[in-house]
Amino acid sequence: MEKPLARSRAADRTPTAAASAAPAAEKRPRGRPRKTIDERDDGNRRVELVNAAARLFRRKGFEATSTRDIAAAVGMHSGSPFYHFKSKGALLHAVMDEGMRNAIARQAAALDVAAASAPDALALLQVLIRNHFDVLLGPGSDFIPVMLYESRSITAKQRTALARLQGDYEARWEPVLQALHKQGQLKAPVKLARLLIFGALNWSVQWFDAKKGASLDELAEAAMSLFMASAPELKATRKHTP
Repeated sequence: MEKPLARSRAADRTPTAAASAAPAAEKRPRGRPRKTIDERDDGNRRVELVNAAARLFRRKGFEATSTRDIAAAVGMHSGSPFYHFKSKGALLHAVMDEGMRNAIARQAAALDVAAASAPDALALLQVLIRNHFDVLLGPGSDFIPVMLYESRSITAKQRTALARLQGDYEARWEPVLQALHKQGQLKAPVKLARLLIFGALNWSVQWFDAKKGASLDELAEAAMSLFMASAPELKATRKHTP
């Protein structure tokens, strides 16, 4: 009778599987805490962060904008953006990259619409200039101005990647400017003309005020008059709404 009792006591002292599992389940994992449902929704939250960062970087500047500012703008905890981006610098590059890719897509769409009417080179340049003003100054236009004035804050590798995207964007202007040069409409060498045109257009982000200045259509017409000898003729073809 004593041996069975001894075995029973031994069994009582042996932890069960459930008992041994309980402490393990309560043990907190090392490292970062588990992501919340919102933080796991990488796609939507990432887009919100990039959009908010673009607005803040443009308004306050990269250096003056903290990660806490960006997180607060989208209703996140201050450390949550690091689930999506390694650093504030990585977020800055994402803003610039998104801006250039969006600009390329919008430019391609504008040219596709224009192609339906078989425009000449002069009309195509007006389309390119008007679209560029929309990219710089229209709705959701924080991205490119950030790229223009905060590029010193990204790495050389990131600048190289952005330069390729800029090259893709500007490549659509090259045949138009070449055609205008052959026609005698563009007097300056094409390369210099392209640099001067972009320099003039891009500077508009520093002074343009939609509440005080001209419309984007009027800006485009003024730019055409400045760059092209026969640009005033384009005003006669502009459609006015009553």
